[in-house]
Amino acid sequence: MSANSTSPVIDIRKVDYNDPQQAAALVELLNDYAIDPMGGGEPLTAEVCRQLPQRLSAISHAYSWIAWVDGQPAGLVNVFGAFSTFKAKPILNIHDITVKKSFRGLGLSQKLLQVVEDLAREQGCCKVTLEVLSNNDVAKNAYQKFGFAGYELDPAAGHALFWQKFLD
Repeated sequence: MSANSTSPVIDIRKVDYNDPQQAAALVELLNDYAIDPMGGGEPLTAEVCRQLPQRLSAISHAYSWIAWVDGQPAGLVNVFGAFSTFKAKPILNIHDITVKKSFRGLGLSQKLLQVVEDLAREQGCCKVTLEVLSNNDVAKNAYQKFGFAGYELDPAAGHALFWQKFLD
């Protein structure tokens, strides 16, 4: 943050994946998230770092925003479009959201969530989804503050679980 001001300048900008500075900031922020225990604890491979912006630019339903604080990349959200068959409407899924530790406490997660909600409303989406690790209380509190809640259709059926299967 700037030493000359009491309030940092916060700017949330949609990422242009073809802009080298923005692409580098996206990779830097995502790698920072990846090495955090809540992101898996391992850095992105050099190949992922090299290919990610170009691969994202080829996906028409991929969106990313960076929160810049006093000109420094401080937070990131990556979002992908999906579709609800039960509502016959689009969905936005937040795939990654992260704020660098040194910039936490500035409300950046709420600002990033707001730009996603704004896009979802513009696109006529029926909901915004995300997944969160069960022990990530800081993130869960931020999401609940913004209005997110656990997913269930019927309490008797239980909460939805997010599963995965890696492919070679």
